[in-house]
Amino acid sequence: MDIRDLLLKDVMIMDMTATTKDEAIDELVHKYAEQGVINDEALYKKDIIKREAESTTGIGDGIAMPHAKDKAVQRATVLFAKSDAGVDFNALDGQPVHLFFMIAAPEGANNTHLQALAALSSLLIDPDLVAKLKQAQTPADVQTLFGDAQAAKEAKDAKDEAARAEKAAAPAAPTSHYVVGVTACPTGIAHTYMAEAALIKQAEAMGVDIKIETNGSEGVKHLLTADEIAKADGVVIAADKKVEMARFDGKHLVNRPVTDGIKEPEKLINEAISGDAPIYHADSSDVAADTTGNAGSGVWNEIYKNLMNGISHMLPFVVGGGILMALSFVIEQFAGGGKSTAFVFLNQAGNMAFAFMIPVLAAFIAESIGDRPALMPGFVGGFMATVYTGAYGGAYTASIVANAKSPAGFLGGLVAGFLAGYITVWMKKATKNIPASLDGMKPMLIFPILGLLLTALLMFFVVNPIFSVINIWITNFLESMGTGNAILLGIVLGGMMSIDMGGPFNKAAYVFATGAFTATNDGNLMAAVMAGGMVPPLATAIATAFWPKKFTDDERKAGISNWLLGISFITEGAIPFATADPLHVIGSSVVGAAIAGGLTQLWQVSVPAPHGGLWVALLATNIWGYVAATVIGAVIAGVILGIWKPAKKA
Repeated sequence: MDIRDLLLKDVMIMDMTATTKDEAIDELVHKYAEQGVINDEALYKKDIIKREAESTTGIGDGIAMPHAKDKAVQRATVLFAKSDAGVDFNALDGQPVHLFFMIAAPEGANNTHLQALAALSSLLIDPDLVAKLKQAQTPADVQTLFGDAQAAKEAKDAKDEAARAEKAAAPAAPTSHYVVGVTACPTGIAHTYMAEAALIKQAEAMGVDIKIETNGSEGVKHLLTADEIAKADGVVIAADKKVEMARFDGKHLVNRPVTDGIKEPEKLINEAISGDAPIYHADSSDVAADTTGNAGSGVWNEIYKNLMNGISHMLPFVVGGGILMALSFVIEQFAGGGKSTAFVFLNQAGNMAFAFMIPVLAAFIAESIGDRPALMPGFVGGFMATVYTGAYGGAYTASIVANAKSPAGFLGGLVAGFLAGYITVWMKKATKNIPASLDGMKPMLIFPILGLLLTALLMFFVVNPIFSVINIWITNFLESMGTGNAILLGIVLGGMMSIDMGGPFNKAAYVFATGAFTATNDGNLMAAVMAGGMVPPLATAIATAFWPKKFTDDERKAGISNWLLGISFITEGAIPFATADPLHVIGSSVVGAAIAGGLTQLWQVSVPAPHGGLWVALLATNIWGYVAATVIGAVIAGVILGIWKPAKKA
């Protein structure tokens, strides 16, 4: 495919007005929308910004290649734009960007389009072409320059292929070094192929034979064979996503971000062939290694990545289980009662989904840290932190410790995930030098048995007992308060419902209120805990609706379901948000929930039901007071969260 078929004259900007990165993205995306290349400007812009958050597409030398592949794109297109003044685009070299290539690829882009995009990306490492593009005055000039460059590259590729064939047929002769490598980026459209081209070009200049495997949008291309890897002097991995790593066992390996492959190919190749690069040691459990070593990485970024892996796998359990439970409450109140088959079925199905919520969170946090060997101990550790007792039955609980009042809840699940993950990492390091004859025992015996044993010991004897002590202390504190100051008690109970959303604070408040209800048939405190418990999911629903740019796409989708989960008193709907951003989510929720709980006591609301949220409002002694307390608390928490939460960076 001719590259000029993607570089359309009507979709070019020869005199950009933007002076900042945000303005540049807005100007480029809007041009696409004007020309009908995209049908959802907000969605495409969101994905462009998401890609920028992973690592800047300002590759240096005055070039930026922002790109996205999503359903908003109607046809594969490359928008060329030129800024004479230059734009501070956070480029790798710190210099202003003068040339922009915004790539739009549809979700179903065919290989022809993807190959053309890859070819265009590889051309941009040619400094002569870049210099000429900076001087281009018209869209026709741009197309001509790329047409000439594409023709020259195709001719060179044909010549190189002939030379390789001739070399292969000739008698073996002493050769220079031989290097293999892999390039990959999260989107797989631009950086993957630019790094490939840069490494190949540099290797040719150095007289080094090289073969590069690309993991891009087309899938894996130029797959490295076992023989090629075996004869290589060194391996270069320039990637920002997981690639198959076990095959490189025993090789000198350089592992860098994909941008290093573009900007520093000579340094990477020299390190690979020098013999100074670390020797990569894989074990039989290693499938892939995460090579997201970009400049913006750090301890928090690594923690956040692991959290996101757990949250993304947990969300379907929260949403699916929560919605079924909410529907069961509707049926219970308006279409059959608590003994109807429909209610029992929906409530039990929802409960079972919730049973897996914390274990799945812990398991996939662990898997993100320690790969597959960490999955099982993470799952079991998460289950040991779990307890859930449905208001209408369907209880499940893990065996925790003798006389424990409460397990660790979702906070303990987080701890379990990180414990299992890092225990697995430690085991891999501790066993890397065992005899090769025993290597096969690691994934089948050593890792699962030792990983489970250590994780379970820590959860059983350390984590859950700590939370159990906290629970006992909280219960004693509540009992000491009595009911003399009803408003203060309502504030405390409401706030506690939002602190850990299923952990010791939440459970202690709920059990205290239900105990008072059972003993006296007085539902005042039930009103406080239910209003407080509805606030966190409703607050996240409000914040995602009115401040959508501060949340990820998955969070915005979860926010929609939280409207229903919130009014159904399913506090757990806010757990994914609290896991990702505990300070802002829990902090704002506690404030709103405390206000809601206090207002129920101020307005003398009583709800003679242990569950149901707003679906049982008709049973309340002060219906509008119950609804108003909940709404006021949720709005306050939602506004605080929306304003307080920092702008989304990923």
